[in-house]
Amino acid sequence: MIQLIPLCMVLFLVQGLAALPWLRALSYETFRARLPFYGKVVGITALCGIPFAFILQGNSDPDVVALWGRFYGSVLLFQLGIDLFVLAFFSMLTFWSKGGAVALAAFQEGVRQPMFWLLTFLGTLGMVVSIVIPYFTFGEDVKMVKEITYALTMMIPAIFGVISSSVSVSEEIEGRTAVTLLSKPITRRDFLLGKYLGILLAAMGMTMSMGYVLVWVHLAKFNYDFMQGVTQTPPDPEWLSSLLASTYERTTPGDLLRGFGLWLRDFDEAFPGLVIGFGQVATLLAVSVALATRLPMVVNISMCLVVYLLGHLAPVMTEVSQGLALVQFVAQLFELLLPGLPFFDVSTAIVRETPPDPTRYALYTLNVAIYALIYTTIALLGGLILFEDRDVA
Repeated sequence: MIQLIPLCMVLFLVQGLAALPWLRALSYETFRARLPFYGKVVGITALCGIPFAFILQGNSDPDVVALWGRFYGSVLLFQLGIDLFVLAFFSMLTFWSKGGAVALAAFQEGVRQPMFWLLTFLGTLGMVVSIVIPYFTFGEDVKMVKEITYALTMMIPAIFGVISSSVSVSEEIEGRTAVTLLSKPITRRDFLLGKYLGILLAAMGMTMSMGYVLVWVHLAKFNYDFMQGVTQTPPDPEWLSSLLASTYERTTPGDLLRGFGLWLRDFDEAFPGLVIGFGQVATLLAVSVALATRLPMVVNISMCLVVYLLGHLAPVMTEVSQGLALVQFVAQLFELLLPGLPFFDVSTAIVRETPPDPTRYALYTLNVAIYALIYTTIALLGGLILFEDRDVA
């Protein structure tokens, strides 16, 4: 208990400090005026570590304590994710006030839509149900669950982004609402880029929420198969074993930190796949925003669906059209102009006997992210060109 109580108080103190940015974002008063309140929040949160230490000491089963450590790490990571959004909007409103205001309005409009919560719920439900579905893959059910969950975290935010941008941008232009904004000192560039970033951050919030569930679903599926004797417990990371051996060893504080370290490992394994999948979301959203400057909502959604299908089929069409000059030319043209959506497929890195090399996987993730950034920039530049000559009056 001598080691456990100070450790729990420090961990809860970190939770209290991590809550300050989003608590500040919910308040309209100045930080100095709310400083006593923030001090009380941090102090009370740190004191909550004392009863938590007694709870852990009363049930010192290593697996249970490690599970509490995983839960602590997930809550801390979730708070840091919210802090990231607060920092993003604070930076935009500080250094790009006009576009930041448009982005904040678009973000709030996106997350207030029932579609946002409905799609998030359906995607989460699909991931949870995938745990108990029999796949008859002779011990490869965990890989199937990973492939399904990554596909859902890629598809659901993309659907939301395309529909939301089609509705938001098209309706404001067609309904002449954009005239009110553009009559103020807001340029068309601020309007279009602000809309894109606001909807992109809303889609990122959906990806982060589903990614949070994704990690827990992978853990639940692994333990579900482990209880049936299908899988074996993987060893702890070497860095975690070395750290605990030099500090707390296999005590209750050590088991708590071990669970926290295992959560970091689980997040590190899932993060590259989430980044790759979100690259497709950002790319399709940029295409949708660019098309929304000229096309109505229904046509825009239909065109984005065509882009999605052809983006996946173009490489296959190029392969199978050898010897057919005209068909091959059209396929290569599609492959050149349309986004290379197969690059965002993480199934090749998941469905394999051995996990991918971490260094090569990280480099591939970085290359895909750069490709998504370049194509997104090109699509938005095209949208700005189309929007520049659009009559909104």
